[in-house]
Formats: sequence, structure tokens, C-alpha cells
Amino acid sequence: MYTLGALSSVVDLTPYPRPALLGAAERAAATDALLKFLLRERGLIAAFSATPEKKRALVRGYMNERPAHPIPAEIAALQDGLFWTESVERGIVSAEELSFDGHGFALWEGDITRLAADGIVNAANAGMLGCFLRNHGCIDNAIHSAAGMQLRDDCAKIIAAQGHEEGVGDCKLTRAFNLPATYVLHTVGPMVRREVTDEDRADLRSSYLSCLRTASLAGLKTVAFCCIATGVFSFPREEAAEIAVGTVLKWKMRHPESGLKIIFNTYLPQDTETYRSILAMV
Repeated sequence: MYTLGALSSVVDLTPYPRPALLGAAERAAATDALLKFLLRERGLIAAFSATPEKKRALVRGYMNERPAHPIPAEIAALQDGLFWTESVERGIVSAEELSFDGHGFALWEGDITRLAADGIVNAANAGMLGCFLRNHGCIDNAIHSAAGMQLRDDCAKIIAAQGHEEGVGDCKLTRAFNLPATYVLHTVGPMVRREVTDEDRADLRSSYLSCLRTASLAGLKTVAFCCIATGVFSFPREEAAEIAVGTVLKWKMRHPESGLKIIFNTYLPQDTETYRSILAMV
């Protein structure tokens, strides 16, 4: 397992600077330039007869499919200005706005890419490079698409340095780039085949524990957990929520000195109700 010291020798972990917000004309120009760049990489010529919404969707889709490698500084600057402006327009939700209980737990339903926590947790796959499916609806795609192309590049550096795919239940830390959060904690949850096994349960606990340890070592004070492994990895949602709350509660009881506050982030109303019921009993 990588220490934070070893990780910081592979990728930059200093908080990413916030660019200036763009006006409407600047956003349109940045979108056109990004689309032109992404098409040129594919050996294609850009045609700008599409609507602004269509162009932006094409930028996201081509970015999703793009292999990990650095982008020129001038392209990064245009992308950062556009993506950060979009992050602000989506509406940033600060961790300070949420209501935490006596255990330091908060429940929030919504798009995790809006949360301004010290860290947000991404349900990654073993390649840890994000989702390559164009405009896919998974959380991995949403986080990478809103953060920017640098996130995939940093993840690729980590995988190359460790020499193998990310193990189930492990965690790696990167900057969040153009997300309101400061860091992303990437973890690979268990993929349930036919029915949940004890190994699957242990692996899911390991994902939560690895994220907690990493966050604590990095000095983070607020971390937002998504519903790890409950999407395409098919872990039953109610049991996953019970494991999540139970694992985090035990860890916090054993490490009161951390002061770590936890946001359980849900996206579906049924998950919100499940977490609300469980948290009412702790």
C-alpha cells in the first residue's frame, strides 16, 4: 500500500488553484477550442454548426474516451476556466452548511460533484482511470468529467508507479482539480457476482477503512462517501449502507482524535431513506 509520502512523489497533492470565472462568450470560445483540440487528437476536423449544448456534450464524450496523457498548458487553462465556471453554476454545497449529528455524521442527497468537502470518495474500477464510456451516468464518469483531463492523467501515473491495477478495498488520493472538493479518494469496491459473500462484505469494509485511514493521514476534516459498489458492482444497497455506517462508526470510536466529519452522500431517494433509518438508530 502506498504511503502518502510515496504518493506525493508520483503526483502533486497541493490544492489545485481556482481559475477566474468565464463569461458567456469566453465559455463558448473555450468549448470550441477544447472540441477542436480533442478532434485534432483523433485526426478529425472540427465543425462548429452544432448547438452549444451539443458541443459541450461532445467535449465530455471525447474526453471520456481519451487515453491518459498530459494536455498542453493553454488547453488546460481553457478547460479549467470552463469547468470551474460550470462547477460554480451547478451550485456549490459547503460541508459547513450541513447538519452533523453527535457522531460527526451528515446525510446529503445530491450530486457529489457539488460538494465542497475536503475529500469526496469515488467508486473507481481496477484500472482507476475513470469511465471510458461516452457520457455514461456512473459516478466515476461524473467525477472525472467535472474534474478535468488531469485527473485521469494523475491516476495513470499512480497505476504506472505501483505496477499493477488497483486492488479491491484499497484507496488512492488525488487532487480534485475543478471540483469544489479539494481531494478525491479513489477506492475499488467488490463486484458482486451472484450473491453477496463474506469476502465481498470484508472488501467493502476495507474500502471504507482505507479511505478513512488515507483521509486521516492527509489531515482531511470532512469526507463525503458515495454509496460504494452499489451501482454496476451490484452490492445490495441496504446491506451496503449498514456496512458503511457500522464501519465508519467503529473507526471513529477508535480514532476520536481524528475529528473527521463524514457525509454520507446519496443520489437516489431510496438510498436516502435507508441511510436516514440506519443513522437514526446509531
